[in-house]
Amino acid sequence: MLTVKDTQRATVQVCFDGSVRKAFHGPKAQERFENELFVLRYLEKSGCDFVPRVISADLEKLLLVTTNCGSRVDRLDEERCRELFAELEGFGVRHDDPELRNVTYRQQDGRFCLIDFEFATILKKEELPILTPEKLPSPKLSLTWSGCSDKGPSRAKNEDAFMGLAIDEVEVRHLGKIGASSNADADLLFAVSDGMGGANAGEFASRITIEKITRMFPPLIRQRASGTPIGYEGAFASLFSEINKALQYLGDSYEECRGMGATLSLCWFSEEMMHFAHIGDTRIYHLFKDGRILQLTKDDTHVGWLQRTGQISEREAKSHPAKNRLQKALGAGNQFVNPQVGETPCRPGDRFLICTDGVTDALYNDQLPEVLAECPKGTLPALHLVGEAIERSGRDNTTAVIVTVG
Repeated sequence: MLTVKDTQRATVQVCFDGSVRKAFHGPKAQERFENELFVLRYLEKSGCDFVPRVISADLEKLLLVTTNCGSRVDRLDEERCRELFAELEGFGVRHDDPELRNVTYRQQDGRFCLIDFEFATILKKEELPILTPEKLPSPKLSLTWSGCSDKGPSRAKNEDAFMGLAIDEVEVRHLGKIGASSNADADLLFAVSDGMGGANAGEFASRITIEKITRMFPPLIRQRASGTPIGYEGAFASLFSEINKALQYLGDSYEECRGMGATLSLCWFSEEMMHFAHIGDTRIYHLFKDGRILQLTKDDTHVGWLQRTGQISEREAKSHPAKNRLQKALGAGNQFVNPQVGETPCRPGDRFLICTDGVTDALYNDQLPEVLAECPKGTLPALHLVGEAIERSGRDNTTAVIVTVG
């Protein structure tokens, strides 16, 4: 962790996963902690998107963990600075320290943001609640999910695999193909893998990849229970490295496993965030309540790069002869792996889709929300999507996991 502020009132550190830890101390520490927590919760409820979001809060340790709103701003026009704090008041909050030191720049979307709300006032005169450990707000998500995998009519074996896990500090529980749960007491994790290799190697590779996950994450959850935030980026890097080593070892040890490899795309729902990691061409999509769709992952193929840089269209990418030729994967002779990692807030009505190329070869991105919208009542969304993809193409194994935020 990098310490960016250490004063009489607070110590602020940026974690390797990008989250921000703020430990309150000094005069009136509990009062300032409670005020900042309350104000940030109020702003989140008001829909304000240029302030930090609370990830976790520990009243006993006076520790607040939030999302990162970018780097501090050294220079900004005074009029623009006043506009930012005036915009905040439009959401019902007055910042009582309206200075440049509390302005940051979020590079992802080019947005100026505001931070440090220990000195801020709710303009609607509401009494601050007394926050005890029992009453402290606990962010959680209500999730429903469905998963389906089919070898398709053209393949003899299914080299795809998927899984769902509920993980707490005590145990790991495998989730069924369909279900509903809250992540208040356990983190929920979903993963999809597409194997490759001769004979049975591809089938083995995807299953080894999926099963390896169950051994890696429980220690992290226990670590967080002791008060240490999870470093998601480091956790993902360790997981992908361990799987890569396991597949490489088997590929080197057994002739029938030579060249075995796998893709892996994983969604980890922790509190009110979805953290993801990815390698290969198994994709993760964010489907918003308003019908928009965003592909969160980048295909690790040359064809994917050509499409991202605007050199070919999505239609041309689908018919390109090298579209499935991976540049990065787990195993398959890759000595080192560097997964794509990221995170996104979750809102009620959001859906997240993890799917193999059996789905994406059959359907264009903008067709995915349409197909899901046409899902008959009583039919599982994943089953409907896989069936539709097989009907339109059917040339490959086809797998989808769909998670809906309630």
